[in-house]
Amino acid sequence: MATKNETKNNVRVTHFPEKGPIAENGKEILLSVKDVDITFGKGENAVRAVTDASFDIYKGETFSLVGESGSGKTTIGRAVIRVNPLAKGEIEYKGVPISGKIPRSLDREVIRNIQMVFQDPASSLNERATVDYIISEGLYNFHLFENEADRVAKVEKMIESVGLLPEHLTRYPHEFSGGQRQRIGLARAMVMEPEFVVADEPISALDVSIRAQVLNLMKKFQEEKGLTYLFIAHDLSIVRFISDRIGVIYKGRIVEVAEAEELFAYPLHPYTHSLISAIPIPDPQLEKNKVLYTYDPSVHDYSVDKPEFVNIGHDHWVYGNKKEIEEYKATREAGVPMRPITIAGEEGVEAHRAANSGNYVVDEDFLKSPTHDTGSGWYVFLSFLLPIIGIIAAQVFKKHRYIRNYKACRKGALVGFGTIAALVVIFLLLVLLSII
Repeated sequence: MATKNETKNNVRVTHFPEKGPIAENGKEILLSVKDVDITFGKGENAVRAVTDASFDIYKGETFSLVGESGSGKTTIGRAVIRVNPLAKGEIEYKGVPISGKIPRSLDREVIRNIQMVFQDPASSLNERATVDYIISEGLYNFHLFENEADRVAKVEKMIESVGLLPEHLTRYPHEFSGGQRQRIGLARAMVMEPEFVVADEPISALDVSIRAQVLNLMKKFQEEKGLTYLFIAHDLSIVRFISDRIGVIYKGRIVEVAEAEELFAYPLHPYTHSLISAIPIPDPQLEKNKVLYTYDPSVHDYSVDKPEFVNIGHDHWVYGNKKEIEEYKATREAGVPMRPITIAGEEGVEAHRAANSGNYVVDEDFLKSPTHDTGSGWYVFLSFLLPIIGIIAAQVFKKHRYIRNYKACRKGALVGFGTIAALVVIFLLLVLLSII
């Protein structure tokens, strides 16, 4: 039970309960955003960044918030960790309001239970601090260790779990690549053992191959620790495969929320339609003939019939007026999946590929590449010294999809065999010359 502290005007909750409220579908609501407005500036210069944002995030799920740059995604994420104040509305964690003024004990629990992974892995780390201190800072602040040996053990275990080595702890952030720095940021958040993580475009600044490794790490932590994610992104091709549910935001307003496959099969709001149609297709011919759908806000007439955020069934929420909601319901109840990506051009191209256009977005195996598939130079060197073992290791790596490690072992082994063959030939020539 939550601990309560009596005041003159109300009852203040000073600690979170063990579990949050239960939704109608039987799932536990961990975070709830209710009619939130966020405004920057005052008076005539005030800018409303978020308007009437409402959504729930269930425990253990990945809820993705997608939209174009400047739509208010990060603003909401920063409001969840109490950085951005609310102009209106409320944010609840386990049914307890965490926005506005709250008791210090509750504020510390928010910091302890809700962590954030930032978009820029370079600017989010203190360049003057070692990796050891960066990861340990939260442990120091909340004294989450019994003694120095316990702290070191926790930090070393965490740095290894994100694919780095204990010797990296004495280095500084500028000595690492972007992907490695993002791993450090992830370790800094996970060492606190949070329940909820706000991931603010954690892969947008990384190379494509590194993105898969970071996503695999996040998925691993979610499975092991039962984490819940608010995943902020603009790349729908990735979001589709990692999300349980997706919320679409346009100019600070949530326009559609649904399960991932539901949203891609039935992108009812025109803005969602436009976002999905903009996903690049890794096929030059298809991409060249793709018909890009452009969202035009003027198609909505809200002068008389005011819009609302409505559940049209199938746990699918859409923003629109009564006329639009009826059209959305009719489209959804027809049960015929929509085709937001349309391919024009030669006869037969659209019929052949448009129905499967979603499959061209991203190969799902992309997200299955192993975390420690680094192709390290040590594999090359050791396989060069022991080529037979190197060939065996290469086949093992290949079987388990460690492609970079497989190539490194194969390369070292082939060079090793070549070197041995050359030495044998030279030896035989010398023997032949000595006989002659």
